[in-house]
Amino acid sequence: MNLPEQPATFRAPTAAERPWWWRLEDASGAEVTLGPDAPSDLVDQRFTSQADAESWVGETWAELAEHGVDAVTLFELERRVYGPMSLHA
Repeated sequence: MNLPEQPATFRAPTAAERPWWWRLEDASGAEVTLGPDAPSDLVDQRFTSQADAESWVGETWAELAEHGVDAVTLFELERRVYGPMSLHA
């Protein structure tokens, strides 16, 4: 028996559905992986639009910095849009 594909509400969105994401970086430009103590709303976030991605980083930059993130770079799928952008004054 073949079942139809699960509706979007029951499956994780694909990268094509949420192509915008931030690479979190340390001071040397290496990618940072947040540890298990980091809040889940900071880990592996993807967005449907550039505006949503930029709003998120605007709301969470201080918390990201507290968890060792020095800069962020914005991507749309695999295309680097801009960055690195420092999270420090």
